[in-house]
Amino acid sequence: MNSLSKESVTLVTIAENGETQRVDNFLFKHLKGVPKSHIYRILRSGEVRVNSKRVQACYKLQLGDKLRIPPVRVAATMVPRTGNAPVIPRFLDHVIYEDDALLVINKPSGMAVHGGSGISVGVVEQLRRERPDAKFIELVHRLDRETSGVLMLAKKRSALVKLHQALREGQLEKRYYVLVKGVWHNPKQHVKLSLHKYLTADGERRVNVDEEGKTAHTIFHLVQNWSSFSLLEAELKTGRTHQIRVHLAHLGFPIAGDDKYGDFTLNKELSKRGLKRMFLHARRLVIPHPLTGEILELEAPLPPELQSFIDNLTRTETASV
Repeated sequence: MNSLSKESVTLVTIAENGETQRVDNFLFKHLKGVPKSHIYRILRSGEVRVNSKRVQACYKLQLGDKLRIPPVRVAATMVPRTGNAPVIPRFLDHVIYEDDALLVINKPSGMAVHGGSGISVGVVEQLRRERPDAKFIELVHRLDRETSGVLMLAKKRSALVKLHQALREGQLEKRYYVLVKGVWHNPKQHVKLSLHKYLTADGERRVNVDEEGKTAHTIFHLVQNWSSFSLLEAELKTGRTHQIRVHLAHLGFPIAGDDKYGDFTLNKELSKRGLKRMFLHARRLVIPHPLTGEILELEAPLPPELQSFIDNLTRTETASV
């Protein structure tokens, strides 16, 4: 694919990493720093052409399409500058699985999966910097910033499309470890509570249980009980925003360390006891490989800080199965 110049007409031949992508999304990615309003304007005006024809923003690019991108100017302050400083690898020891189509890592807690909202570099941006020769690296799904564990990224657009289809069709098995306040009694419990997303007065995204919301289904399996905490395995049957966190908080079992839906007084006490993050970890993912169909079983062990807290619980509180 030709490199883009923002000061002259550019002709781009669409390769695999652009195939099936909407033309507006393609332009957002490749015209960094250009306001979306300007990109939509040049689309409406017909300055952007595909195979010499005008297209709408929703047009999905096809392999071999000839995309004409007109000259655009970008203010210098809008273009991020990285200078010549070397990129420090952060994920060399976090790779769980990798081939030509798929990259799976054990994401650390505290790192957002992508930049935005005051975060300049997330996991996907960091991986692109670490792998400058990679033509395509995109998130398949997301994890909350404080959630650790198995995170998938596609290295081919065809793989991304297949994995998104598998997600929609429920072909993936996703399981999390979660520590909650209280004693959970049921060995296995289905929770089906619809969830609604909204923004707070400060513009922060939140979710609550609302029968008018979208259907959400979680299966909780009891792993271990202590006198005041329970370790559960959460099996996601749907993938709504904050699903596990909101389901548990609504049932009266807030996640230890959850700063949005948790018990804030308890969280302060837990911090003094060594738990300084939310105890939610994506531990296992079972998927059909997007290109070969082979079943992949991908696992990430509990991070040391979570395992250490569990060990301390076992030493200090009465435990039962």
